[in-house]
Order: sequence, then structure tokens, then C-alpha cells
Amino acid sequence: MTLRSNIIRAGFDALYFSGAHYLLRPILAGVGVILMLHHVRPARSDPFQPNRHLEVTPEFLRTTLDHVRELGLDIIGVDEMHRRMAAREFSRRFVCFTFDDGYRDNRDFALPVMREHDAPFTVYAAGDFVDGRGQFWWLALEQLVAKAEVIDAPIGDGVRLDAGSPAAKQAAFDRLHPWLRAMPSDEAMMDALRTLGAPHGLSADAAGRDLCMPWDELRDFAADPLVTIGAHTLSHCTLAKASRAVAAHEMAASRKRIEDALQRPVRHFAYPYGDKIAATAREFTLARELGFSTAVTTRPGMLFAENASHLTALPRISLNGHFQDRRFLSVLTSGAATAIWKGFRRVDAA
Repeated sequence: MTLRSNIIRAGFDALYFSGAHYLLRPILAGVGVILMLHHVRPARSDPFQPNRHLEVTPEFLRTTLDHVRELGLDIIGVDEMHRRMAAREFSRRFVCFTFDDGYRDNRDFALPVMREHDAPFTVYAAGDFVDGRGQFWWLALEQLVAKAEVIDAPIGDGVRLDAGSPAAKQAAFDRLHPWLRAMPSDEAMMDALRTLGAPHGLSADAAGRDLCMPWDELRDFAADPLVTIGAHTLSHCTLAKASRAVAAHEMAASRKRIEDALQRPVRHFAYPYGDKIAATAREFTLARELGFSTAVTTRPGMLFAENASHLTALPRISLNGHFQDRRFLSVLTSGAATAIWKGFRRVDAA
């Protein structure tokens, strides 16, 4: 676990064991919450798992569902969330479960658990991922660091990164990940990854391509009454780094691609990466102009009545694989942790 994860864990524990999260819940929990997940699958024993934050076990998903039921939250789909937000109907608090990217494990492991609770959920699918030609650069980076003993990276005047142990691999990954994300374009990022992988015989373009449901599987999956499919761009690009025309095309064409394949309307959108680097006020305006009912970010936060005026800039709470503990759920659903993180701002739509 990284230093950052350990600091966050310490903060969660402080809120939990002090009881502060319980006292603050009535003030900070808002009208509802959108939970964000990616993978749901059994735990792995690999000592090096730098993307572990993107996966939870079926058992923890079940624990989460039990927890929100105990809180008395309504588990609703995104269409119903949109209706309540637009109508400002806040008599009952609610939770929406959302899954990004369209992984097969959402069908194989998440769907059976959601069925146990008769819990609707949304999966945001990226067209290129469904087509089997997406670029999972974060997985390519994981594979590179896992295989390498030493990595020569053109950072500054050039650095040689030790990757000879699990701890060294984590440190190397933590150095390379933000460097790649800071690239001026997704194309530049993939070019850099190809350069890094070439000496180790790795193809940055091939990583992860069997992880997502293809169209025939997605079509069957979407037929389940609990499932809503939303759009997640065509290429899973960093929209804020693209021109306005390209960003608009990525958003609109991804919706059309899904609608044509599934023969059903697509009203909801998720911004790839979804943080302030990837989704800005321009993208929020684009989503509204393109007619999406809602669009979700990865900016942390609960939903408040004020969010009804910013339906294409909705925050979510990540179910992070590093924090699969019921007491952390209590802190997260209280709103205390994200309120402190955001300086007690209720809306973050700039």
C-alpha cells in the first residue's frame, strides 16, 4: 500500500474511532450518493498490484449493499436519480451504483450480487473497449513494471528506476504514472509507453483487450432489467486535452454507437478519468449541450440539493480496493471524509 493510501486510512480511522463521522452524518451526508466501481472479482495474491484501487471483491460489494440497506437508503438507477434531482424530490436519501469501462467481471461477479439485493446499477461503456481495440495504458504500465528489473525513462535528463522488488516496483509505478498522465495528449502518452516497453518486449497496445464485454455480450448483459448502459467516450480519452470538436465527437459518437448496437436510448455519461485534469467546465457544458441527462465525474463528494443545478458535473464516491472494510464504508457514506477533502464545498463544477 502506498504512503498516500496509508495517510487516507489513518484519516478514515480517526473519523471512525472518534465518532465524528456519526455526528456529522446528518449535516454532511446530503440527499444521496453515487458510488463508483470498476472491477469486481476475487482477490488476487500478487505482491505487486498498483491498480488494486480499481477492484473490489464480490464479498465487499455485498457488504456495501448490506450497509446502504441498513442506512435506509433507496438503491435506485440513474434514471430515477435524474428524476429525483430534477424534481428536487429529496424526501428519501438514495444511492446509485455505477461501474466504469464495461468489464466482463461486472457481469460475472457484480451482477449476481446486485441481483441478490434487487439493486439497479449503471455500466458506462467505452466504444473502443467493447470493440476490443482500446488502450488500457494503466494496465500496460503495470505489466511493464511487473516484468522489468530496471526501467530507463526519459524523465528530465533521463532516470533509471529500480524495479527489482515489489516495493521498488510500486515506487517506479508511482513515479511513471503521474508522468504519463501529464503528457500533453493521449497519443503522446501511448508513444512514451511504447518506448518504455520496447526494450522489455512488451506491447503497450495489447494490454487488457480481453477484459471488456464485446457487443454481443454487452447486449445480453444490458437486457437484464437491473442494468443501465451509459456512454464513456469512444476511446476512453482525456477529454480536456482534446479539441472541443474531438471531445464532442467522442461523447456523441459513443452514445450513438451504443444506441445502434443495443437498440435503446443512452441518456447518461461518465467522463474518462473524471478528475480536474480530464473533465472541466467545458466538458460539463458539452455534455449538457449534447443532451445527456446526467454526467458523472470522479471528483469525490456526496450529492446535495445544489447539485440539481449541475447534473452534468456530478461527484461520486469511489469504492477503493485499498479500503475494503465496513468501518470505512461508514465514514464514506457519512460524507465527513469528502467534506474535509473538499474544504466543505458542496458543489465542485468548475
